[in-house]
Amino acid sequence: MEPSNLMDQARVAFDQAVSLAQDWLLSPAAWSQFALLIGAYLLARLANRIVAPRLTKLLAPDADNKSLVATARRFILRFLPLLLPLFAYGFTAIGETVTRSLFGSGAVIAFGKRFFLFLAARALAKHIVTDPFLRTLARYVLVPVAALYAVGFLDQVITALDEAVVRLGNISFSALAIVRGVIAGSILFWLGQWSTSQSSAYIEQQRMRPAIRQLAIKSTEFMIFAVAFLILMNVMGISLSSLALIGGAVGVGLGFGLQKIASNFISGVILMVEGQATVGDYVELDGGEAGTIIKMTARATILETYDGRWIVVPNEDFITTRVVNYSDSGSANRLEVAFSVSYDTDINKVPAIIEAAVSTHPGVLQEPEGPDCELRGFGDSGIDFCVEFWVNGIDDGKNKYSSDVLFLVWNALKDNGIEIPYPHRVIEIKGQMPK
Repeated sequence: MEPSNLMDQARVAFDQAVSLAQDWLLSPAAWSQFALLIGAYLLARLANRIVAPRLTKLLAPDADNKSLVATARRFILRFLPLLLPLFAYGFTAIGETVTRSLFGSGAVIAFGKRFFLFLAARALAKHIVTDPFLRTLARYVLVPVAALYAVGFLDQVITALDEAVVRLGNISFSALAIVRGVIAGSILFWLGQWSTSQSSAYIEQQRMRPAIRQLAIKSTEFMIFAVAFLILMNVMGISLSSLALIGGAVGVGLGFGLQKIASNFISGVILMVEGQATVGDYVELDGGEAGTIIKMTARATILETYDGRWIVVPNEDFITTRVVNYSDSGSANRLEVAFSVSYDTDINKVPAIIEAAVSTHPGVLQEPEGPDCELRGFGDSGIDFCVEFWVNGIDDGKNKYSSDVLFLVWNALKDNGIEIPYPHRVIEIKGQMPK
């Protein structure tokens, strides 16, 4: 639609409004309808003054009541500001029936009904809606629409927007379709966000493996926004069959170029379902990558080493290569520390001494088995022992178990007078010493 045509329509609408106002001012029927509007408003204020306090007293729960019923009652109480305009609307509707039966017309009182609806929309945006997005939507969409409806210009505006065409290359849209799509898209996006947060909170409360929980949350989020997208396409008038055809063609084209990404995505789903590895596990891959899993995405798994480095490993590597999970089926791992004593030692006493000393370490477990000191062999310089023990974690980074246990072994041997051997060399001199 050309700008000049819009200006002409606006000028015609303004002239009609002026003419209508003059007719109302000179018509006795109009004045009687104005009187009915004032009376309806006064009755609405009286009814609101009587009903609102009683509803508040009836529905208001105790401050410390957090039950579902109490929450519902508090939600209903938020709509009390709508009582006044709705009462006025109802009384005006009764007056309209009487006026049309007496005078055969009710244009003024019909305007009053629409005006009270505008007041209801304004009260909804100002006092009731608390969500920032919904309040913005109500303030800049609902209230202007209600105002246009009240003054009788809504149909003209809708017609003008429907006739205005916006072209993007070979594709054309009406301005009305764009406005409707933006409003519907915003509402659907907010509903999707709200639904996702509610479903995620519910899933988080369920007893399941962390990987399965994350998969359920992501799957729910994907389905919610997929449904929202399809609804939006339908609202905007875009054929779903043509969309499916385009999506199929794009999918085939992307399939050849994104095979690796698709493989990593499917591998990530398998990892989450089977639970082979999850966040918090310490893993080691065939390629030498090792660290604690701190994040699992649709494409890759992020490992953090004990020196603070992040290693991004494609999910496919967890499926196609050998993976050692030190934390699977529990985090307990068995470590061992080797040491030697001299040949002068009574070796029968050594196991009890060492086992008692290692058991004092706070990180050493007694289950599934306490420290176990074993004789391993007879070396060149001393008798070889080894103490085995179970701990929660890996002997690296912040968990320096082997170092602590070696200190305990050293102190225990020294306290009991047991010598730790070191290499000795015996030199044999044949013949007479040179002078």
